[in-house]
Amino acid sequence: MEYQRYDETSVKAIADELIAVYARVYDTPPYIGDPFFSVDSFRQRLEAAFDTEGFETVTASQGGQIVGYVHGATLPADKPWWTSLSDRRPTQLQTLADAGQVFWLRELMVLPAFQNQGLGRAIHDTVIAGRAESATALTCIIDNQPAHDAYLRWGYTVMGEIKHAPESPTYDAMYLPSA
Repeated sequence: MEYQRYDETSVKAIADELIAVYARVYDTPPYIGDPFFSVDSFRQRLEAAFDTEGFETVTASQGGQIVGYVHGATLPADKPWWTSLSDRRPTQLQTLADAGQVFWLRELMVLPAFQNQGLGRAIHDTVIAGRAESATALTCIIDNQPAHDAYLRWGYTVMGEIKHAPESPTYDAMYLPSA
């Protein structure tokens, strides 16, 4: 497996490949037919993320094909899902976010043929190891039990439920303290 880092500029050259991976990963119930999970909706969210502070993507490729990736950025302290947690956020984590010291892991996905082989964890650990932030936060669809369980095994703690938008599913907001 080959791992590659991309910043907000270089990632644009592989955006279509990232979107193709998304389309394959989310081509399963309950996501099929849900406008929130459409490829066009994801493309808009991904392209908007390119311009966020600290944006980065780490890909895993085999034979020149991207088989998994993670992308994220520095968590804006005023991000609506983040502020909606209010006092459910640990005080130290709020302080870190205010100082730009929380990495927001926005997406992590692995093609179905490569799942359950440790690749998601490897991509996760690769991006985290290269970040300057002191902690990591993410949101995970509550009903996505495999991902939810994996994050808990990896040391994440649930802060509470959030919604990214009125039409989005319910997510658990989670954080991983610094090592």
